[in-house]
Amino acid sequence: METKNILLVGVGGQGTILASKILSDGLLEKGCDVKMSEIHGMSQRGGSVSTQIRFGDKVRSPIIGMGEAELIVAFEKMEALRWFSYLKPGGRMVINDFEIPSAPILMGLADYPSGILEELSAKAAVSVCKAAEIAAKLGNVKAMNIVLLGALVKILGPDDVDWNAVIARNVKKGFEELNVKAFEAGAGQA
Repeated sequence: METKNILLVGVGGQGTILASKILSDGLLEKGCDVKMSEIHGMSQRGGSVSTQIRFGDKVRSPIIGMGEAELIVAFEKMEALRWFSYLKPGGRMVINDFEIPSAPILMGLADYPSGILEELSAKAAVSVCKAAEIAAKLGNVKAMNIVLLGALVKILGPDDVDWNAVIARNVKKGFEELNVKAFEAGAGQA
């Protein structure tokens, strides 16, 4: 299998790293060689978080260069714009229609950019997901990361993995059923 490059980007506290760990665990179960690299840029304070996942028959490095990601999943719209240069020509983006204002925006020093979804949709194949709304309807908005993971897995297509079991062993006890439902709801969005 040719090496694939997936980039998950968001803001600290959105569960980007948990979604990446679940994806990596499932890909390992499938028999892939998987490398994962994560960057927490002031994530404790609402800063940018990115996770790079590379998988295939043999992966030598966890790092994805600019223009090399087949798929970018953005947990927040401004992060989609920030990381767009990493998408390869013909790549695809899954963007959560969700806004988390940065510190300069909260302080009134800048405005949240408008037209992000339209701008990126004009440049690449984009699937927009209202993951927060979907997760809230399921009972916990924090499950939006698993909604986005469901959409990602549906696009990637590793159907021969028991994703319910992978999710159950990676989420907090008592939250397995909610997260499985979130994953299934997200798969319906892809």
